[in-house]
Amino acid sequence: MDKQLTENEAVPDELAQLRKEIGKLRLQAGLRKALSAELATQKKISEEATAQAKESARILEDLSKNLSRYVSPQVYKKLFDKKDKVELGSQRKKLTVFFSDIVGFTQLTDELESEDLTDFLNDYLDNMATIAIRHGATIDKYIGDAVMIFFGDPESNGPDQDAKKCVEMALDMQRYVRENALKWAKRHSFGRVLEIRIGISSGYCTVGNFGSEDRLDYTVLGGVVNLAARLESAARPGSILVSNETYKLTQDVIHYDIGRSYNLKGLHNQVTAYEVQVLDTDERPHAFSTDNVALTIKTQHLSKEELNLAIAFLQEKGSRLD
Repeated sequence: MDKQLTENEAVPDELAQLRKEIGKLRLQAGLRKALSAELATQKKISEEATAQAKESARILEDLSKNLSRYVSPQVYKKLFDKKDKVELGSQRKKLTVFFSDIVGFTQLTDELESEDLTDFLNDYLDNMATIAIRHGATIDKYIGDAVMIFFGDPESNGPDQDAKKCVEMALDMQRYVRENALKWAKRHSFGRVLEIRIGISSGYCTVGNFGSEDRLDYTVLGGVVNLAARLESAARPGSILVSNETYKLTQDVIHYDIGRSYNLKGLHNQVTAYEVQVLDTDERPHAFSTDNVALTIKTQHLSKEELNLAIAFLQEKGSRLD
């Protein structure tokens, strides 16, 4: 009897212990459920945040691509690489400045429908920009059909190399226009063959950010800019006219005429300028040399018969054709 009583007393204790264990299990299950729900919530928040970050990155990338179309690659790189705040400021640097425009563009605007004019101008400017970027130029601005470009900032290879690259770029542009003038005339029904004028000047300019705190314009100012613009206006159709300073920097590598004085609008004194000699492949200078003498013949000044006679004579005298 006592033994049975003891066993009956033990049952409630076991039930109580069992209830306690069940309570723990229920509590653990509830915690797991709550934790699972919280993890699911956090996962959803994380996925939404990731998606939002990707969308923000895509928007920024699109904005970045759009911005890159409004500024030169060098300026774009400077803006995104520079850790300092972009602000008003400028500096004095020796630059080479370039201006070009289309001969008779005003008349062209009267001849063409606005859609044809827009199509042609976009095609022309796109190709000029491609050439400029290939030569490492900084495209300052487009003013209708006119293009303003400079070399020497934000990147420079030295004044002489900057000037050389600018003139070589101008030669490439003139060559491209000559090669495509008939195509443009045919496509857009021009009444004439397209030609452009180019003016180039080198010297010290003020370059940097100008404007207000709300809107900045990265550009170049100074007399050199004005001179390049005036030389462009004075240049013959299809030619490249450079200032005396540009001539000095490039005369060893670029072929020029003998130069002459120009009365340029807005300038009090006459200016000496030089026209670049645009040479075809078979018109490039021939160089002859002996042990003591070096001679260069500029073929544009000779007829083909005169050139052949000169070559034959010099070779007969033992000169070497370099």
